[in-house]
Amino acid sequence: MPPIRFVVFIAASLLVLIGILRWTLRARPVMPAASLTGGIAFVIVVGGMCFAKFAATAGLPWPLYYGVPAVVTLALPPLALRMQGSEFAWYVLLAFASSPAIHAVFSFFAGWHEYMPFWHIPSVWDMGS
Repeated sequence: MPPIRFVVFIAASLLVLIGILRWTLRARPVMPAASLTGGIAFVIVVGGMCFAKFAATAGLPWPLYYGVPAVVTLALPPLALRMQGSEFAWYVLLAFASSPAIHAVFSFFAGWHEYMPFWHIPSVWDMGS
């Protein structure tokens, strides 16, 4: 994956996860500080994607480089934000739906298929050929 694509994927994923966290916690009388939700999202997205990229490049097994970020994604926000059951349910649903959704958007509109290479979505640019 070219470095600019990796940075764009990270930026898009970071914004999506911050949005998910903010939406999930919207009913709270006092919203957690933006620095806290942003920091959690940064650890999950930037840390997770960098770990996955380097682990995959090093030839580690895919359950490790998908599994470790998935566990952090599942555990960090509920613990750090002390999520209630309904908040956690929405968070898990949206967090895990966002990854394939981001992949679908980038695959279809930009023709970037490397985010989830095992699931090919044709690009709008390839449909006319």
